[in-house]
Amino acid sequence: MATIGFIAGLVLLIGGAELLVRGASRLASRLGITPLIIGLTVVAFGTSSPELAVSLKAALDDQAGIAIGNVVGSNIFNVLFILGLSALITPLVVDQQLVRFDIPLMVLLSGGVLMLSLDGQLTRLNGLLLVAGLAAYLGFLFYQNTRRQPLEARSMEGRPLVEEKKPDAAHGGAAWALDPVLVIVGLGLLVLGSRWFVEGAVAFAGYLGVSEQVIGLTIIAAGTSLPEVVTSLLAALRGERDIAIGNVVGSNVFNILGVLGVTSLVAPSGIAVGSAMLSFDIPVMLAVALACLPICFTGGEISRWEGAVLLGYYGAYTLYLILAVTQHDALAGLSGTMLYFVLPITLLTLIVLSLQERRRRSR
Repeated sequence: MATIGFIAGLVLLIGGAELLVRGASRLASRLGITPLIIGLTVVAFGTSSPELAVSLKAALDDQAGIAIGNVVGSNIFNVLFILGLSALITPLVVDQQLVRFDIPLMVLLSGGVLMLSLDGQLTRLNGLLLVAGLAAYLGFLFYQNTRRQPLEARSMEGRPLVEEKKPDAAHGGAAWALDPVLVIVGLGLLVLGSRWFVEGAVAFAGYLGVSEQVIGLTIIAAGTSLPEVVTSLLAALRGERDIAIGNVVGSNVFNILGVLGVTSLVAPSGIAVGSAMLSFDIPVMLAVALACLPICFTGGEISRWEGAVLLGYYGAYTLYLILAVTQHDALAGLSGTMLYFVLPITLLTLIVLSLQERRRRSR
């Protein structure tokens, strides 16, 4: 049964992501909304629904501490694994709105979670603040979309028009009705597929004798992010690169504002933040968000080698978690190598590339 659930979950994930990307991108063109905005809202929030479901269930079961671990682990996974793998397959072109606003917002929110968690708890007041921030963020995105439309219309003035075959009213009405159905069905398949896939993966881990703590730190966080994985990869392969990267950034923003906000409001006694989470995992989430700025700024794209670096860091982070849980002797060696060798070299490389890009743009 575990094997059947594992395979069926993967099939549903792929099929749901395909329907979601197709329906959302077609809705974008029909409604005059840019693909980037769709990626940051409908696709990003929809693929984050497993995180919301898991966190809400944990809060209602008085296990609200799971919520913040789910969000932090998913946000790290989204940037390091999903962006890394997507860029490794095909370089991702970065929209300037992401560099100017959405990625800095992701950095600001990651730092905000760290500040709000310093007292060891996320209260209902904190949750209300996060939910209000989500409403403001959505309002700003659609305001930006209304500003872009007149600019794009003026840029088309004077250009020769290509005559297109107009669909009849019946066909147009059917298409309008079909696109929302694709989005809804796609979201449903993603949620169901993610659940079956995670349950199958947990069963396999149990057979292999892996501890529940390791499963929670790795499989659950990665499993609830599988919709983002499949959606971003298919979007990149279909040429919808704005949706691919917008999905990741929008999902991280929604995880903080929406998932943590709603869960903090629902949890009877707020969300407890453990000392290990406060001293290590949340700072890692903040560092990963900060790393997106120079990576996305240089060349206006995330190149294949940058994607390989992101993937390598996710492998190192996962290895660190496993060694820390099992108290392995190799933990000290890995920590020293990352702290005194790998991280400084990566930071120096990003600084040099950023300075070169700034000099190139000024010329």
